[in-house]
Amino acid sequence: MKTIDLIKALERLNRPFYTLSDLEKITGLTRTILYITLNRLTGKGILEKMAPGIYRVFTSPARIEKTAASLYLPNYLSFESALSQYGILTLVPYTLTFATTRKTKKITVGGRDVVFRQIKKDLFWGYEMAGGIYIAKPEKAFLDLAYFASRGKSFMDLDEIDVKKLSKPKIVEFLVKFPAYTKRYISKSICKL
Repeated sequence: MKTIDLIKALERLNRPFYTLSDLEKITGLTRTILYITLNRLTGKGILEKMAPGIYRVFTSPARIEKTAASLYLPNYLSFESALSQYGILTLVPYTLTFATTRKTKKITVGGRDVVFRQIKKDLFWGYEMAGGIYIAKPEKAFLDLAYFASRGKSFMDLDEIDVKKLSKPKIVEFLVKFPAYTKRYISKSICKL
């Protein structure tokens, strides 16, 4: 398959990324020859290697959040990443952080660190679809972060969080489903609410 034909085929499919299996089916090449072809195409800038075994065409926009969310299901964007998108966290975190019911995993996508943090199944709720990915509601992202901070697995810098942008009634409503130690952490540490 000629390079131009491959680009046209990938653009017609219009996907945010392609796996090795996808490219194998599209090109009809064996895995060995496909690796050689992919090395050549990434070297020329025609394809970008976003993660191990994940490629995108140079003409398609790089949507790191959407690509990352597709790689380790189920998940939703939460913690500092969601709070930053809502303008509640004053800093922009370098690492994208998702909640998942699966084992915690760290990968790099498009040169950006992505962490999937394992959360209990009974706390896997409070998210909605936005921009092609699931994202925690602001209060849920805040409580997810507080949950990990209450367990000593994260740090919550309240000077960087604009708690005035959060709904107090929603926090109280959502907090009922969290463990007692998270409730104690919220009542001790977050007297600004």
